[in-house]
Amino acid sequence: MTIEFAWPWLFAALPLPLLALWLPRAASTTPATLRFPFFNALQASLQNDSGQRSRLRLSLAVLVWLLLVLAAARPQLIGRTVHLPVSGRSLMLAVDISGSMQAEDMQINGRQLSRLTAVKLVAGEFIKKRKGDRLGLILFGDQAYLQAPLTFDRSTVRTLLDEAQIGLAGQQTAIGDAIGLAIKRLRKEPARNRILILLTDGTNTAGNVDPLKAADLAASEGVRIYTIGIGSGSMQVQTPFGLRQVMTGDLDEASLKAIASKTHGRYFRARDTAQLTKIYALLDRIEPVSKDEQTWRPVDELYFWPLGAALLLTMLIALSAAYGWRVTPRVIPVSAEVRHG
Repeated sequence: MTIEFAWPWLFAALPLPLLALWLPRAASTTPATLRFPFFNALQASLQNDSGQRSRLRLSLAVLVWLLLVLAAARPQLIGRTVHLPVSGRSLMLAVDISGSMQAEDMQINGRQLSRLTAVKLVAGEFIKKRKGDRLGLILFGDQAYLQAPLTFDRSTVRTLLDEAQIGLAGQQTAIGDAIGLAIKRLRKEPARNRILILLTDGTNTAGNVDPLKAADLAASEGVRIYTIGIGSGSMQVQTPFGLRQVMTGDLDEASLKAIASKTHGRYFRARDTAQLTKIYALLDRIEPVSKDEQTWRPVDELYFWPLGAALLLTMLIALSAAYGWRVTPRVIPVSAEVRHG
């Protein structure tokens, strides 16, 4: 770490107070005086005491000026160089939070999880690894909502995904609207790096946009879509007659495959968290992060320290002038003629 000055040329102002030595002084008149016997001794004592206080105030004033110029030059603490991988890739996650995502047919370490919980766990790790990518998050149910715009702040995107709740956007599934919203947010990004990862466990049952027409529009805009079908398709439930296997969900795999095919992406099927983890690992290989790096150095401003010190010293000078603080106590000598009358 080093200390540097943003405006070092302001140090040229240091000698400005010396100009006061060449400025003309106002003429003074001799005030009326009162004569008393030991005037000379009193005058000498006051001049000596006043001179010490004046020299102290002058020293403080000089120090205040130095601190003010130092603050004006903007001292900064420059940290160590930080390397940031930058790919320029713009990656949007569209996650289904409709009512069917609460089905507990996913497993991890022998524990039953809801589909959305499994997505949060696995997608969260995927987000964590996407250094250098701009990430965004869309949540969709009856309608699609932009939860996080494209950003390098991966931790915020992950937090917003963790806070997503079933039914927050409605109980149905608007896949076409989710794709349309993603296209709108990716349209201004570099053409080669527009990517949408869409996770759903159902079929399009809501929204104003047909998913296949949205896929055609995505293809024309250069957006690659990777679709992931979530859910095992069946789950065990406890009944009075024991455990029974029941079918869950109504996944429209044909549409998801067509969406991926139209946009030069791929379709994946995730029946458990292990498969979902492998899918994200595969996506890392298909869309690897860039090895390019940008560097930056953190900068902390320090000007407020000398500025605060100058303010305190100025207050000290003002108080000494107001209350006439003495540097050392003085005893006024009295001449022998006065002592003896």
